[in-house]
Amino acid sequence: MNKENAVTVKNVYKNYGDVEALRDMSLNFPKGELTSLLGPSGCGKTTLLKIIAGLLPATSGEVIVNGEIVKDPGPDRAFVFQDFALLPWASVIRNVAFGLELRGVAKSERESIAQKYIGDVGLKGFENSFPHELSGGMRQRVGLARALSVDAQVLLMDEPFSAVDEQTRRKFQEDLLNLVKDQNKTFIFVTHSIEEAVYVSDQIALLLPRPSRVSEIIRPTSFKNKDVDSIRRDSEYLDIVDRIWKSLRSYVE
Repeated sequence: MNKENAVTVKNVYKNYGDVEALRDMSLNFPKGELTSLLGPSGCGKTTLLKIIAGLLPATSGEVIVNGEIVKDPGPDRAFVFQDFALLPWASVIRNVAFGLELRGVAKSERESIAQKYIGDVGLKGFENSFPHELSGGMRQRVGLARALSVDAQVLLMDEPFSAVDEQTRRKFQEDLLNLVKDQNKTFIFVTHSIEEAVYVSDQIALLLPRPSRVSEIIRPTSFKNKDVDSIRRDSEYLDIVDRIWKSLRSYVE
């Protein structure tokens, strides 16, 4: 049975002057799943993410989120940035609650909500710390908690783990699998890592070089119900990683 789509991208084109970044991009993002955007550098992954977020207008075409055409940013979408984008002068709890503060939520309520998500991302006890006192991995957890706290139905993640070390990145990937399972939200995830995309995704959209469009949709299946420690040893996981690399190898300079 086909899942309902939380996000639909229909015939989207994006030009930067004479440069055609996206050409006739069409893609569905099933509700409650994580879809990775994967492709060669410069293929328009972040451009597409920003168009879905409403941060960047499409040249033509449309994006529909939960039945509504996207015209600008909205409370149904939250963005997790690669560079954390935290307020340096604000504590962890203030950073996590910031989106709720902008919406006018009362202080006691927004701090209660923020406390929940600070705990969910493993930062309990650091509520009153400041960004400069945290490691890169901890700062990224703050950014994720902030996105979760506003209860957006679609979370847009632009290479959120690229700035952390490999051990932290693997732990984040495991945590992300659990978040997708527990939150029932739709995640759209940009990554350059084939292994990461196959590990965390319900669906992978393989994009062609500029002007970008969808080359292939891949849905890993057999290992999705396995525990996190077993996935990377699964034969289907290894086969998909190898197949995607063979597809992308010719585009690597």
